[in-house]
Order: sequence, then C-alpha cells, then structure tokens
Amino acid sequence: MRARDLAVPVALVAAGLATLPVLDDLSATDRPVDGLAPALIIVTATLTMLRRRWPGPTVLAAAGTTSAYLIIGFPYGPILLSFAVCVYGVARARPVRTAAAWSVPALVVLLLHLFQDSLSGLAPGIAWVVVPFTIGVARRQVADAQARERAEAERHIADAERLRVAHEVHDVVGHGLAAIQMQADIALHLRDTRPEMAVEALTAISAASSEALNELRATLAGLADTPNPAQAEELCARVRRAGVDVDLVVDGEPVPLPATAYRVLREALTNVVKHAADPRARVTIEHRPDSVGLHVSNPARITGHVDGFGLTGMRRRVEQAGGTLTAEAEAGTFAVHAVIPR
Repeated sequence: MRARDLAVPVALVAAGLATLPVLDDLSATDRPVDGLAPALIIVTATLTMLRRRWPGPTVLAAAGTTSAYLIIGFPYGPILLSFAVCVYGVARARPVRTAAAWSVPALVVLLLHLFQDSLSGLAPGIAWVVVPFTIGVARRQVADAQARERAEAERHIADAERLRVAHEVHDVVGHGLAAIQMQADIALHLRDTRPEMAVEALTAISAASSEALNELRATLAGLADTPNPAQAEELCARVRRAGVDVDLVVDGEPVPLPATAYRVLREALTNVVKHAADPRARVTIEHRPDSVGLHVSNPARITGHVDGFGLTGMRRRVEQAGGTLTAEAEAGTFAVHAVIPR
C-alpha cells in the first residue's frame, strides 16, 4: 500500500478523535462518550483504506459501523465523513448501476437510527449518501472521458504512423519497381535483336532491386535518411539507366539535401518513369541558406490531374517540414515544385 493511501484514513481518525470531546461537551442529549465511540471512529476510518480494492463491501461495512455509532447515541461527527468517503469510493470505482446497488442498502443501514428517534434527520442522512455518490459518479465520468480521449489520440497517432510507413514503403518500393519494370520491358524487347542491351537491362534490374531492398530495410528499421550532395546525382543517374532522359541543374553551392527534399525528388522522378509518355525530365535544385527548392517537370499531354498516393505523401511530408508543394499540369508539361526549409 502506498503512503498516500494512508493519508485519508489517518486524517479522518485524527479529525474524529480531536473533535469527539468537543462534540460531547456541546451535546446535552446524546449519550456520553466512552471507549466505544473512539473505537468505532477508528474502525470506520480504517475501512476507507479498502475503498479501492473492495468498494462495495467496504461501503456496507462503513454503513454498519456508522449506524451502530448513531444507534448507540453518540454525537454526530466526522465518522460520517468516513462513511461519505466510502460512498464516493464505490461511485468512483464502479458503474452507476452497480454503485447504486451497493449505496442504496448502505443508506438504509445508515438511517436505521432514525426509527428509534425522529425522522427529522431523514434529509441530512440521505445527503450523506447522495452528495458523495454524485461527486463520485461525476469524477468517474470525467476519468472515462479522459481515457477515451487518450485512446482516441493514441489511435490517431497509430494511424498517422501507419500512414507514414505506408508512404515510406510506397516511395521506396514504387521507385525501385518502376525502374525494374522499364528495364524489364527493354530486355524483353531487345532480347532477340540486341542481346547485349538485354544484358545491360538485366544488370540495371539487379542494381535497382538491390538499392530498393536496402532502402526498404532502412525504412522499416526506422533509419532517417541523411542524403549527401552526390545522392541527387546518383538518383538522376539511376533514373537515366531506367530509360528516362534527365537534365539536372543545380543552382547554388551543393550541400546535403534535407531528407524530405530527397524523398520528394525521388517520388517525382518515379512518377516520370511510371507515367510519362515522353521519358524526359528536367530537374532544378536551388540551394539556399535556409531552404532548398525543387522543380521537376516533364512533357505531358494531360490538362489536369488528381493527386495519387505518391503526391499525397509528398505534400504531407513537405507540409510537416514547414514547406510548400504544388503539382500542376499546364502548357504541355507536368511540374512539381517544392520549397523545403533546412
């Protein structure tokens, strides 16, 4: 048992024993206090230690000792506080119906002393149950609401993490498979007429699959990308080997790209490999002191578009990093433009 669990019963015992002589002096009609009154006060206060583990039986036991105290004729006092704490405990720990099923019999037991005296104390006696019961129920409802909010927040966090991992896997696997598919088509097309080109395509497939597998392992292991200046060149070279003519322009001093910028570049080029009718792309990287700008465009005959899974993931990453991303189809080109803070 924790030390703080003893604080309530100790305080109730202290309050009951300290006020008992004063209440005895103030009351001329109640029975004079003897050794039994402090004993009942101590027992009832001690019962409050059990209110969390066995709230139902505890409130009935407290009602019994409190009722015995009042039937004997001792003066009203803090013993009722101990009983009220037990009522609060059952209302706080159990559903309303279950708590009421324990509290109503406890109320009946508490009010037994009125039948030998007067029913004028009926309202105050009921209040000793109704008030702590109401407070306990309200506190339970608040705690349940907070628990539901925490569970909902945890669910949202889990959903966001699953979505993040899905986008990561999509980017890595999508890029690799797009390159592999293009090289496989080349190998199939040239296997009879130019077998040496087919061998080159198969070599490129092997390299692309190995790179995609390594990146997938890093992603699933939760490793953060820290691209270096050469990785943009390597990425463009890999796309060129997949059959896309990539024109790369770097403006400013080449420095490591933010991980988000590298992933956006990779996804934009993957889309060119997968969807562009004319396999050409122009990539412009603008290195600035506080940000990096990316512009990827390719010839396209579409006049509008709907964001797919890849574009949605790119936009989400960029916005989470505090940047902006636009994707537009106009004037015979499709262009992705992003600005990502460093």
